[in-house]
Amino acid sequence: MEYLLYIVIAAIFGTVIFLAMRSVNEGMKARSELKRDGTLDKNREDQYKFESVTPHEDEIETETSIENDERTDSRSTNIMDEVDDYLIVVDKYKNIQHLNRSAEKNFGKNLKGKHIATLMRVPELLQNIDSVLQVKKTLTMDLELNEPSFQFFKIYIIPGPSVFVKIPESAIIFLKDLSDIVKAQRFKSDFVANVSHELKTPLVSIKGFLETINDQAKDDIEAQKKFIPIMLDQAERMENLINDLLSLSRIELQEHIQPQDKVNLKEVLENVVDIHQRKLKEFNFKNNINEDIFIKGDHEKLIEVFSNIIDNSIKYSEKEKNIEVNLQRDLGKIIGKSYTVSVKDKGIGIPSDKIERVTERFFRADAKKSKKVGGTGLGLAIVKHIIKQHRGDLEIKSVPQNGTETKVHFPIF
Repeated sequence: MEYLLYIVIAAIFGTVIFLAMRSVNEGMKARSELKRDGTLDKNREDQYKFESVTPHEDEIETETSIENDERTDSRSTNIMDEVDDYLIVVDKYKNIQHLNRSAEKNFGKNLKGKHIATLMRVPELLQNIDSVLQVKKTLTMDLELNEPSFQFFKIYIIPGPSVFVKIPESAIIFLKDLSDIVKAQRFKSDFVANVSHELKTPLVSIKGFLETINDQAKDDIEAQKKFIPIMLDQAERMENLINDLLSLSRIELQEHIQPQDKVNLKEVLENVVDIHQRKLKEFNFKNNINEDIFIKGDHEKLIEVFSNIIDNSIKYSEKEKNIEVNLQRDLGKIIGKSYTVSVKDKGIGIPSDKIERVTERFFRADAKKSKKVGGTGLGLAIVKHIIKQHRGDLEIKSVPQNGTETKVHFPIF
């Protein structure tokens, strides 16, 4: 059987080789005949005509170049998305055509097709864009925004199209965020001015008592017992003031960076109540938030917000007065769906002409009362900046001698 199989295989190979050789010989014979009667030359002319209507090498190179350009555009887009600076492309109507990833994160998504004024309603910026579109020359400008939070940009407005942007009659707005640098410079000068003013009183007081103890009351034990507690109170006031100043500086520097964690406000309020539990027992306190409510935020900073607000209610209310925490939805104070947490007390209240100023640094509606209860004048300034960082809003309503209601509005997660 094996020999028979080998014979069959050899026969198949032999047949294939025979047919191949025959085909080659017939082809050579046909070629010779075509050459003799001129048909081959005619076929060459037809071939030339065919080649004339098919892509030439230069056309193939052009197509390859287009493909390379598309790949280059794609790589350019990826590079634009990797940088931390903001890049926005607008057309000749100043409608947004493209934002890189950093710009989307800062200004929001789904902005393509919208006018640039929806992001930055600044006449000087709009005028400069028009100028760049007309003159085709790059312009630079400084831009300061205060809503929803402080931001400072160095802006380059570049005429398009360019290597990165192929849109004709376009303008490329490149925003260099210098917020941290500008804030640091301003806070440095403000910090020195505020500290020198606010620390002067307790320092003078402590120095005076120390000089008295060291001189006139050197051997007077009773005088020393009287002066030392006062000095300790003044030292504690200085410590609280410095801690609040440092806290406020950190918050203001980070104000433009919105926290991204999912935070349960119910848990935040429960933690705040635990912190002030001992003092709250002296009041008729009710926390009416009994359900989970979630916002985008920073858990520790939100504790600081409501701790400051409830601490103010405690400090500026008489014992056994009402302090109440409530929750409302969609009051229209901020864009989109929102939660509103309200802290209402029956304390001494705030005069109507001072409500607008109570969130200013070191402003005290009642300076004498504030110093008596150990206030630094920074609590509500801290609250305001944390709420702005969370893209929320602070609302204060008050009637002198009839209490204060502090409402904090947050966008729903």
